[in-house]
Amino acid sequence: MQSRNKIVEDISQLMNNAMGVAQGAKSEAESAMKGWVDRWMADRDFVTREEFDAVSAMAKKAREENTALAKRIAALEGGTPKPRAKTAAKPKAKPKS
Repeated sequence: MQSRNKIVEDISQLMNNAMGVAQGAKSEAESAMKGWVDRWMADRDFVTREEFDAVSAMAKKAREENTALAKRIAALEGGTPKPRAKTAAKPKAKPKS
């Protein structure tokens, strides 16, 4: 009876080790894939969410400062601030051949 328990114990230990190896391989594959995706995205000049949010906040602050300065200039000049019209991109003239 003792020998059967030893065999079952050995098989159980072998299965435990196999599961550990499988989990290690899984985590290694995940980290390799993540590294590949990160490199691929970096090569294409994609920005991270944090970078986008930082630049967006800087642009918002710049717009607010621009508005405040426009009001200040208008007050100093004694006029009212004129709203700036958005300029549409003009198409380039085609060279005559």
